[in-house]
Order: sequence, then C-alpha cells, then structure tokens
Amino acid sequence: MKDLFSNQSYDDKNFFLIAGPCVVESEELVMEIAEKVYSICKDLGIPYIFKASYRKANRTSGSSFTGIGDDLALGMINHVKKKFSLPATTDVHAREETVLAAQHVDILQIPAFLCRQTDLLEAAAKTGKIVNVKKGQFVSGDAMKFAVDKIKNAGNDKVILTERGTTFGYQDLVVDYRNIPIMKSHGVPVVMDCTHSLQQPNQSAGVTGGNPQMIETIAKAAIATGADGLFIETHPKPAIAKSDGANMLKLDLLAPLLEKLIKIRKAIS
Repeated sequence: MKDLFSNQSYDDKNFFLIAGPCVVESEELVMEIAEKVYSICKDLGIPYIFKASYRKANRTSGSSFTGIGDDLALGMINHVKKKFSLPATTDVHAREETVLAAQHVDILQIPAFLCRQTDLLEAAAKTGKIVNVKKGQFVSGDAMKFAVDKIKNAGNDKVILTERGTTFGYQDLVVDYRNIPIMKSHGVPVVMDCTHSLQQPNQSAGVTGGNPQMIETIAKAAIATGADGLFIETHPKPAIAKSDGANMLKLDLLAPLLEKLIKIRKAIS
C-alpha cells in the first residue's frame, strides 16, 4: 500500500482514506470535492485515495441516475489523479469493464453484491491493479477468504477487503465489527465503509434511504477495532446528490470527523 502513496507526505501511523462523491455528476463537483478532501488529508497527514463511480449499475429504480457517460466520467477521474497526484478508485460491474477502468484508476472496486462473481474477480485481478472487494451484505468475514483466494490464484496478491454491513431484515443493515479482525486474518488490509453501511435499502419510493448521523459512530468503532482504512462518500450538498445522498457525509463535516479519528488511532496504537 505504501507505494500507492509515494507522491503524498503523510503520517504512516494514520489510517488511509478512500473518499469522494458516490458518482461523477460533473467536472465541477468532482474537482471541488477532490480539492477539499486532498487539502484536509494533506493538513492531517492522512494518505488519500480519490473515489468516484463512473457508472452506477446497481440502482433500485430503473429511472435513477446512472452516469454522464463512461468515457467522460473516467476522464474526469483521471484528471483528478493527474492534477493532485493522487491514486484513484472506481467500481466495476462486469469483466469487460475492468480493462477500460484500469486505464484510469489504481484500484478496481468490486461492489458488495458481486463479491462472489468469479469471472469479475479474476478479470480485475488480471489487470494487475489493486482489487478492493466489498464484503457482500449476505457474506461473513470468514467467507471473504474465498474472494481473496480467487484474486491471488489469478496471479494478483494486491487485495483489499471492505466491510459495509450485513443485511438486517428487508430495509436495514448492521455492522458486525468482528469482521474487521477476521478479514485482516486473511492477510490483507481492511477498510470500513462508513457510509454504505448506513444505507436503508429497498424503500418503497425506489430510492435508498440512510442514517448519516451515525457515520461518526461507525467510523470511531472501525478505528477502535483495527481498520486500516476508511471509506467515506461525501458531497457538499447531499440532499441534491444524484446517488446515495441519503447516507453521504456533508463535505464540511469531514475535517472535524477525521481530527477525532486521528486521536482515537493515536490512543490505541
């Protein structure tokens, strides 16, 4: 992971942060968020990975926003990489997407619903990029060993696992923090997704709900239980975000949250 942050000055005792908007909405928005988060992380000595989905394939309603176009969105993510000398990540949903996305990012993110999709995991592995697999809402931390094995057996040992909650009934998720040390036992870095773990899916309105007031609680517990990194989707105005606004962190709340988390990290190290 250290090679990933070779262009950044940071405190190597800190957790790393994966953050950005849920989806590329516009170049203006992408650059605003990237610049703000980059500045915060630089000041706090936190290694930073920019995140934005170039396309949203998994939406509740067929009328939901899915993206501005693959080439345009990936180009904007690449522009962030070059302007701020940052590593970047985006999610991929099918094996044919992996080669295209790998031309623009350093980490390919596998969505939780697809964590058992063997052909996708193998295709992502064969690009040579780091592969970040989100734990399915229906999968245990122990079972994520098999996702790691699929990627390594395809010739790639650069793997991250991300905890993002477990299905609880039809419209809620809970976080089992035992999964953080369990997944770390697979020999890979483990990230806590502090925003998607607070989703309230399958709403009758066709738009996923959320519980963003609990982001700080989720993040604090993740640091206390040994997470190597945090995943936080953020937006200057979540209420008008085109995807997952109900569970994103308002951008101006990010810096004070990270300051608190650094203190917890120092206290337990």
